[in-house]
Amino acid sequence: MGRPKIKIVTLGCSKNTVDSEKIIRQLNVNGNKVVFDETDNSSDIVIINTCGFINDAKEESINTILKFARKKTEGKVKKLYVMGCLSQRYGTTLREEIPEVDKFFGVDETSDLLNEFNILFDESGLTQRTLTGPGHYAYLKISEGCDRKCAFCAIPGIRGRYRSQSLGSLMEEASFLADNGIKELILIAQDLSYYGVDSNKKYMLPMLVDKLAGMDRFEWIRLHYLYPANFPWEITDIMRNHPSVCRYIDIPIQHISNRILSSMKRSHKRKETEEILYKIREEIPEAAIRTTLITGFPGETEKDFLELYEFVQNFRFDRLGVFTYSHEDGTPAFNRLQDDIPQHIKEERVSEIMSLQQSVSAEMNESKVNKIFKTIIDRKEGEYYVGRTEFDSPDIDQEVLIKASHNLKIGKFYGTKITESSDFDLFGIPV
Repeated sequence: MGRPKIKIVTLGCSKNTVDSEKIIRQLNVNGNKVVFDETDNSSDIVIINTCGFINDAKEESINTILKFARKKTEGKVKKLYVMGCLSQRYGTTLREEIPEVDKFFGVDETSDLLNEFNILFDESGLTQRTLTGPGHYAYLKISEGCDRKCAFCAIPGIRGRYRSQSLGSLMEEASFLADNGIKELILIAQDLSYYGVDSNKKYMLPMLVDKLAGMDRFEWIRLHYLYPANFPWEITDIMRNHPSVCRYIDIPIQHISNRILSSMKRSHKRKETEEILYKIREEIPEAAIRTTLITGFPGETEKDFLELYEFVQNFRFDRLGVFTYSHEDGTPAFNRLQDDIPQHIKEERVSEIMSLQQSVSAEMNESKVNKIFKTIIDRKEGEYYVGRTEFDSPDIDQEVLIKASHNLKIGKFYGTKITESSDFDLFGIPV
C-alpha cells in the first residue's frame, strides 16, 4: 500500500504561503505526495496553515478547521493537523473545542509537525520550496516577527521578536526561485525596513535589494511593507539605478491624526509622514505609492476622521486599502482602550474613503490612456488575459485586461498600450 496523500490548506497572508511551500518541499523530498488544490477531496491527511490576525481571518480559519473536522468524523479524512497563527494564539482553547484535530502546532513547531511523518527537519533545505503559485512570481520572506509596538497589532504576540534571515540564505533562496522560473520576486516581512537591525545592528534592506538586483535574474523585484519611521532612503537610489526594482512603495501609514497615531503607538507623527511621502514623490515621481489605513480606532472622533479624509483627498495615493479596526485580545489597545466606535460607523468611514479613492484612481487611470506599459500576464479569465504593470502587486492592486483574442502567454511580459480605463482597472492591447 502506498503512502497516504497529504493536502495542505493555506489561509491568510503570503508569509503563510512561503511557510507552507517550505513544508511541502520537506514532505516531497521524503517521498510524500502533497496536494494544494482546493478542489481535491481525496486526501487521507489534511494540514491547515491558519491565520489568526484579525476577526475575519480567525473566522475563516475556524470555519475551515470545522469543515475538515466534519470530514474526519465522516471518515473522509484520517488525520487532521492545524498549524500557524491561530494555532499559536488559541491552541489550548482549540484543543478543547475541536477534539477532532489530531494535533495543533504553533508557528515555530514545524519540526514537530514533520515528526508526525517520521521526517527529521532539515534546516539546510529551508532555502528550497515547492511553489504553489502561478509559477512566474513568488514571495521571499526576509524576516520573521516584529519589534514594533503598534497598539492594534497582534503579530508580535504571535510571531515574536524580529528575526532577520541571513543574507546568504536569502540569496540562495532567490537563486533557487530564479532557477525555477520566477520572474517577479516579491520581498515580504512584517516590516522590511528593519531588516538586519536585530542581527547586524544596521539597516541592511538596501544592501539586500542591491544584491538581488545585481543577480540580474529577475525582471521585477517588488517590496512590500516599508514602515514609515527610519525609512531606508537608499532604496530610492537603488530604484533609479536598477530598472528591475519596481517603482512601487508600499508604506502603511494607518492614520494621519497625531492624536490617533500616538494612541496607536506608531513611531511617526503627521509631520514626518508628510515629509516622507512628499520626498518619495519628489525623488521618484513615477513611483506608485500604496498605503493602508484603519478607521474606527478607539477614540477616533469625527474630527480625526475628517483630517484623515482630507489628507487622502490632498495627497492622492496611487493605491490604497482601508480596514475597520479589529479589537484583538492580547494587543496593547485591547488591554487599555475601549472599542468605542460602533461597527456601522467604522464601515461608513471605510466606504467614504474608498469612494474618494475610487474617484482619485479613475482620474489617475484616465491619464494612462494611450501610454505603453510593460505588463506581466498573470492568468486568463473569461474573455480576457489579466496582467499587471510594475505599479501593481498581485491580488491587492488593479489589473490590466487584454482581449483573449491576442493569444498571449501566461507569465510573459508584453508592452501594452492602454486603450481604455475604469475606476480600478486598465484595458489595453499588446504592441
